[in-house]
Formats: sequence, structure tokens, C-alpha cells
Amino acid sequence: MNAAAQYGRGVFFRTREKNMSLLPADAAACATTTSERPPTALERVLRAMSVFTMLMTVPQVYTIWVGHDAGGVSIVSWGAYLAAALLWFVYGLQKGDKTIYLACVGWVVLDCAVVIGGIMYG
Repeated sequence: MNAAAQYGRGVFFRTREKNMSLLPADAAACATTTSERPPTALERVLRAMSVFTMLMTVPQVYTIWVGHDAGGVSIVSWGAYLAAALLWFVYGLQKGDKTIYLACVGWVVLDCAVVIGGIMYG
């Protein structure tokens, strides 16, 4: 095989027994990234549920900010939700998992809206 035919498949050396690659044996596993594979069924369900549950929180935010009514809103509970969302956001960034950190952006915004509104109108 000539050098042009080997382009993109690693560098090979001809020996008496066989061709040898300079790439490690598991190079194919290292070359593929998780971003190249399609999302699994569970990942698709998790994304949909994240959007759905955020949409279910919007009426709470609307009631607080438009109706100026934060009665029954627990600042402690929503503060804990906010802290958890921030931790999950950092974890998602560290893992490079968009399913985690992008959803957490929405949760941080909604949780902040409830906490701040609860403090202002509660």
C-alpha cells in the first residue's frame, strides 16, 4: 500500500510479518466521542421531562411575579432546589454533558425567580 492510501488511517510500517500501526490498539475507541453518537432513548426522555417539569414551574413564577402572591412558597425548599441546580450545573460542565448543564440553566433561572419573588412578596 502506498503512503497516499494510508492517509487518515495512521502510519504503517512494513515488517516481515505484517503491517504495524503507530496507533494504539484501542485507537478507534479513543477516536470516537460521545457527541458523535445519537442520544439514547433515556437521554431523549430526560430532555423531554426536564422541559416538561420546567414548564410546570412557570405558573408558580407567574403567580409570584404577576400576582405578587408568594403565599405558601417555602424559601427554604426553593433555595435548596436552587443549590441543587447549581451543583448539577457545575457537575454537567465538568462532565461535558449538555443534557445536564443546559437543563440546569433553566432550573437556575426559575429557582432564582421563585426565591427572589418569595423574598419580595412573601
